[in-house]
Amino acid sequence: MIPTQYSHYVFSFFMSLLMSGIMSGCITIFNLGWIADLWQIWLQAWVGAFVIAFPTIVLITPLVRRLVLAVVKPIQAQV
Repeated sequence: MIPTQYSHYVFSFFMSLLMSGIMSGCITIFNLGWIADLWQIWLQAWVGAFVIAFPTIVLITPLVRRLVLAVVKPIQAQV
C-alpha cells in the first residue's frame, strides 16, 4: 500500500486519469461522431489530456480546497 503522506498524489492521479478519460472521450465523440477508428483517436487524446491533467490537479488542488473553505458554511453544532 502507498503511505498516507502521498495521498495527495494518489488522489490527483486517479482524478486526472478518470476526468481526462471521460472528457477526452466526450470531446472526441462530439467532434468526430462515431467513426471507425474512434477508440484509437480517443486513446491518443486521453494520453495527451492525462499528461496535462495530472500536474494541473497536483498544483491546483490546494487552491481549490481554500476556495471551498471560503464559500462553504460550516455546520453549527446543536446545543
